[in-house]
This record gives sequence, C-alpha cells and structure tokens, in this order.
Amino acid sequence: MSSSAYHIPVLPEASLTGLGIGTRQHGLFVDATFGGGGHTRLMLDRLDDRSSIYGFDQDPDALANVPEDARFQLIPENFRFMRNFLRLAGVRKVDGILADLGVSSHQFDQAERGFSIRGEAPLDMRMNPKEGKSAADLIADCSPVELTRIFRQYGEIKRPDKAAYAVESARQAQRIHTTRQLMDALVGQAPRGRENKFFAQVFQALRIEVNDEMGALRTLLESSLDLLPEGGRLVVISYHSLEDRLVKHFMRSGNFEDALQRDFKGQLLAPFDVLSRKAIVAEDEEIEANPRARSARLRVAQRTGYSPDPSNTHAA
Repeated sequence: MSSSAYHIPVLPEASLTGLGIGTRQHGLFVDATFGGGGHTRLMLDRLDDRSSIYGFDQDPDALANVPEDARFQLIPENFRFMRNFLRLAGVRKVDGILADLGVSSHQFDQAERGFSIRGEAPLDMRMNPKEGKSAADLIADCSPVELTRIFRQYGEIKRPDKAAYAVESARQAQRIHTTRQLMDALVGQAPRGRENKFFAQVFQALRIEVNDEMGALRTLLESSLDLLPEGGRLVVISYHSLEDRLVKHFMRSGNFEDALQRDFKGQLLAPFDVLSRKAIVAEDEEIEANPRARSARLRVAQRTGYSPDPSNTHAA
C-alpha cells in the first residue's frame, strides 16, 4: 500500500516550515506519528545525508510504509515512550519534533478497526490492536458513572448521563460487540438531523479513553522539554479542541494549567517561544483535496533556554 493511499499528510508545507526545514538542510528530527510516512518522506526530500529521522507508530500497519532510506528508523511504539526509546538509541537531543495527532485515514477506512461510524464492524478502536482493552471491553466494564465522565470529558456530549444509561440499558440485554449495536443503543439520544455528529462524538470519546490519547499527549509534550535544546522546534497538529487547548497551554506556559511563571523582576519565564500566535489552518484547496484537513490546527513553538523550576518562580 502506498503512503498516499494510507494517509495524505496534512498541512505539509506548514509542518516543514515549522520544523525549520528549508532554512536548514540537516538535523535530527522525530516524526512522532509516522503512519503512512507522508510527512517523513517530505522531510527526507529536503534534508541532506547528514540528517536522521526517528519515527514512532504503535500501529503494526505502519511497518509497511517504512521508506528504504538509511537516514530513517521506525520505532514501533507509542510516542509516549519516545524519550526512553531515543535514549536507548543513543539520542539525547533532537532538532525538531512533529506530531500529527488523531486517527489516520487508513485506520478510519479499515472497517475491522471499529473507528468509523460507517457500516458495522467489531467495536475495537485500539491504535495497536494487539494491546489493551477494546472499546467493546470498555463498554462492558465501565459503570454508567464512568461512561458519563468519558462522554462528557472526551466527547463533549450534551446530556452524557442519558447516553450512558442508554448504553447500560442495552447491554443488560446483550453484550455490545459491534459499532452498529452501539449506535442502535444510542439512536434515541442523537439529536434529529445531527445524528452523524453525535455518533462521531461518542466514537471520539471512546477512542480517546481506549488509547489514553490525552495522557499520551501530555507525556509527549513533557518529553519535548528534555529532548529539544534551545532553538529546537515543536510542531503539533491537532483535530479537536481538547488536544488543541492542551497544546496551546503547554506551548505558552510550559504546563497544562496555563499558569504563567515570572521571575522576581516580573519577567515572564517560559520554556517555549510560540511562533504561531494563532493556529495555522488548511487553505480551501487543501481541504477540497483532503477533507481531513478541515479540522486540523497546527501550532509551532521554539525551545528557549528556560527550564521550569517552581521553586524559583510564582504564578502570574
């Protein structure tokens, strides 16, 4: 399978510009979400033979997309373990980190993965189908209170309690194994005329919980503080407000609460200079060619020489 069939890279030129590729021809970079390898191939095309790229992807399907290029190495692991695996490879610092979050087009199109609301498929949703609990396991094991939290926190669903108890009622009759069974259980909760959006929010919530996506993103952002030297670049593409808010806050303040730190003179202390004051979004032409780009939000930050030390600062 070609990488273009697997997944079209979103905001490709903005990603490379954000990493500083173009003004520099060599460096050591990380593609934290390798997928179809689209971003990696563009990076390799612009970098010289002195360069190296490490890719991360926990999805076994990504192995088929590895380019035949000695400058690239794929580490088939969740990017939350990036810092440890790079250290095992002898890498302590990198010049740039790119993360294109969310689900690839390939994963959505593989019906058996259970990511899509189209058709009927096993209710799985694991990025790595060989590890952890599936969405079906989650639905079977979670209490209505836990499901309410998941639907509220990660799906931003109105009346998540009603959705949770609808699932509870349906599973009393039989275990919910498939995407269609889940949608049938919730059909009475979907606002008329907005059914697809509602089901997409439900699936998003379950997928985020199954894969602990927010926890992995937090770990990635925290790891970037150690991996990026002064001047190093962090580029993150997100697809929903939960991710984007976390990235925006961390890039601005170095923490997830967005608590700004100042020294005793009142000078702002931050581990990053934010280079994208507003999120970069796709142009109409790209959205027409790649509808997934419609919800993409790209943010860029450059590492400063400051490392957070709460003992020497106070919140602004």
